Amino acid sequence: MTDNAERGVEQCAEQRAEQSAEQSAEQSAGQSAGQSLVPLFDLHSHSQASDGSLSPEELVLRAAEQGVTVLALTDHDTVGGLDAAHHAIAQHALALRLINGIEISTCWENIEIHIVGLGIAPTHPELQQLIGEQQQKRTERSEEMARRLEKHRIPDALAGARKYVQSGSAITRAHFARYLMELGVASTMQGVFKKYLAKGKIGYVPPQWCTINQAISVIHAAGGQAVLAHPGRYGLSAKWLRKLLETFSQAGGDAMEIAQCQQAPQERAQLAAYAREFNLLVSQGSDFHQPCSWIELGRKLWLPADCTPVWHQWPDPDTRQEE
Repeated sequence: MTDNAERGVEQCAEQRAEQSAEQSAEQSAGQSAGQSLVPLFDLHSHSQASDGSLSPEELVLRAAEQGVTVLALTDHDTVGGLDAAHHAIAQHALALRLINGIEISTCWENIEIHIVGLGIAPTHPELQQLIGEQQQKRTERSEEMARRLEKHRIPDALAGARKYVQSGSAITRAHFARYLMELGVASTMQGVFKKYLAKGKIGYVPPQWCTINQAISVIHAAGGQAVLAHPGRYGLSAKWLRKLLETFSQAGGDAMEIAQCQQAPQERAQLAAYAREFNLLVSQGSDFHQPCSWIELGRKLWLPADCTPVWHQWPDPDTRQEE
């Protein structure tokens, strides 16, 4: 699990009532101000191909049940779940369009920043090369993580984590967390992270990812759009967020996510203003990882009327489906 996925888990566990009330008030305000609801597009989700808890088949079935009609599967540094997701949609005759996606981990100013690629060609050589490099970095990180845990009397951590990795999937901190739960060191995922795997804890290893420029370049080479993921979740001041957006924009980034299931009051409006300032399209996505009543596929995803959605550049936003 990435640092940002971990924050999502913590939000789900610790901030539910407060965030739910805030979001309801914000959404009502948006509707009364003439903002358009777009509940059918969810352009950020994860499966067992990375650190999600559902298989690609389970994910698309759940998305359809939740009323999502356009879903992007954006696993961390892998496209390994896309074929299974497409197959499941066809097998179950779901009224769901799947957008080929990926979420690429990058490093900027010693901060892990995620770039979503939408509409990518999964087999493009440059994309496959970058995925291979990122996966090698994940492997090296997991080996060092296991060594650190071993020093603190947690044996066989790497082998234990690998038991939870689906065939062909990348190993993540979430897999280590599930193994540590099996050992009984904590009863919840967030408990494991807080004690062992979060930044500054004994099992944390700083990542060494590609740059923002590299990620955007590869996404474009693969025919996709580059979207800055959850910019409000990096803990940046307004000054540093502007620096990030300037870097992203100057590197050729196309859009930024401004709508999620859980956001601080007025965050959506503020991010929309930044999108206009930096001439970026806007996107929305739940960043769904696991079933949770407060982070759900398609939940509370709407955009301000004065922004241009990323899908408005698609040839036919109502029928586009990646093959």
